Amino acid sequence: MSKRLDELDTPLRGLKVIERKPIRDERGFLERLFCAAELEDVLHNKTIAQINHTLTAQRGVVRGMHYQRRPHAEIKFVTCIRGRVLDVAVDIRTGSPTFLRWHAEELSADNFRTLAIPEGFAHGFQTLSDDCELIYFHTAPYVADAEAAINPEDPRLGIIWPLTITAMSPRDAAHPILGAEFEGVAE
Repeated sequence: MSKRLDELDTPLRGLKVIERKPIRDERGFLERLFCAAELEDVLHNKTIAQINHTLTAQRGVVRGMHYQRRPHAEIKFVTCIRGRVLDVAVDIRTGSPTFLRWHAEELSADNFRTLAIPEGFAHGFQTLSDDCELIYFHTAPYVADAEAAINPEDPRLGIIWPLTITAMSPRDAAHPILGAEFEGVAE
């Protein structure tokens, strides 16, 4: 079978957009969400350890900006299977030339795109429609003690959320604002 996933570079090294190529006919379509063989350049010899599914009911909700510290850092593949989201990744790699820069992609049930987020990035999103469902493929299982996050409204990041934020969990709103001492995470 021909390749069903294409990798596109973004301005941030290692952050990729995966374009899925559905096979369509009069019945609908079949699409490949993930293929280790086709994504080996992104996986770096890692395997998928966990798959999560989320539903966010309201438009305008922001979730994030989450990451896991070493040794539990993860590569994350984020796919929207219903609705539309603005998916955001922030480079927090120590010494990276794009340190604290962010990149956003609209992911939707209709555009067949996945954001492949490497280790060393914080991740979050804003829902652009009601009833958004996302599927996450992770190369490491969630470990509560390794969890870390940055406040989605941190002025140092300057993320431009396209909609007024209608809701954010108290936990996400309480994530710290980065101080000058924040040096990022090791690759």
